[in-house]
Amino acid sequence: MPTNIHDLEKTVNSGLTTAVKISKVNFNQLYIDIEIENLISSILFLKTNEKCKFKQLIDITAVDYPEKEKRFKIVYLLLSLEHNLRILINSYINEEDEVPSLTKIFSSANWMEREVFDMYGVSFKDHPDLRRILTDYDFEGHPLRKDFPLTGHTEVRYSEEKKKVVYEPVKLNQEYRNFDSESPWDGTKYIKQQEKKKETKDK
Repeated sequence: MPTNIHDLEKTVNSGLTTAVKISKVNFNQLYIDIEIENLISSILFLKTNEKCKFKQLIDITAVDYPEKEKRFKIVYLLLSLEHNLRILINSYINEEDEVPSLTKIFSSANWMEREVFDMYGVSFKDHPDLRRILTDYDFEGHPLRKDFPLTGHTEVRYSEEKKKVVYEPVKLNQEYRNFDSESPWDGTKYIKQQEKKKETKDK
């Protein structure tokens, strides 16, 4: 039975063998990289093996790297209460790839996978009810993708004329302001320009 995170790393590497591409210990947690086709077998091993017992799925999330060939990194965080250890599993996928659903292994994966689908557009194979969970059904796009505009694509309002909620393309009434990120102690650009104008007038 592993007594620390380094013993766990040895157990995982020997148990999963070639499925683990990279393993490292950081912040007293074990990080491993695996191919997406090895996800189910790896998760089952981590959950059922006596030396691991990762019986709690804490979170599923994703990271968007639009410039990379494999655009998304899918991240799974598991907890072993019995050993007081955590493991993070990373897997890189293309935009079109389907990720195997973990709902048959962890029932809590249901909503987590729906969140990733809603926010990033990542599809989960064999999910029992894969639909949006945080945005509306007619929402366009996926808000946590790097190419999603800050304003969104559509806006919602209640139409008195139609007596219902309507969706319309986003209309900006004014252009974005150019914010000055200089230190307030030095003074912003427009204040400096005003001071210069004042000085020239005084002369």
